[in-house]
Amino acid sequence: MIAVIVIVGLVVLVAVIYVLTRNSIIASRNRVDEAWSGIDVQLKRRHDLVPNLVESVKGYATHEQKTFENVTRARSQAMGATGVQDTAQAESALSAALGNLRVVAEQYPDLRATENFQQLQAQLSELEDEIQASRRIYNSNVQSYNTKIQQFPMSIVADQGGFTEREFFEIGDAAEREAPQVSFDEGTAKA
Repeated sequence: MIAVIVIVGLVVLVAVIYVLTRNSIIASRNRVDEAWSGIDVQLKRRHDLVPNLVESVKGYATHEQKTFENVTRARSQAMGATGVQDTAQAESALSAALGNLRVVAEQYPDLRATENFQQLQAQLSELEDEIQASRRIYNSNVQSYNTKIQQFPMSIVADQGGFTEREFFEIGDAAEREAPQVSFDEGTAKA
């Protein structure tokens, strides 16, 4: 009789450990999904701001049609991107196109002096910071989740439950990873 109670007790203990482990993995996966939705919200805000920025610059730089088309195309691709890797690549292309738009805007002092353009630039800069913060949160949650499903004994539950690793949201452009070069030649600084 005692042997039966011990066996039943062990079975119940294993079942409780299994349920707790599975619930822990599910909670970690849900944190990853929640963090991704935070990135998605910030990217949507960015996508919504781009047409206003393009229209603002168009009023001053009408002959820069190719730049405007590139920004519009990059925005469309970014809005249609699915999955982490596809989104990262599309957003990298959009960042590059917006960088070119900024270069065009720099050539027009009257444009840079307008309040509307300054507000759009400030909003875009703020959004870029929020995207970076959201990306850090997402990548942290992905790291925690991936570690959890790889460690024993959770890896057994993860394999059995079909839990798979998630991708990090990383910068696709190697140039963006590099630190700016600073030089103090002849009393001037370059960045």
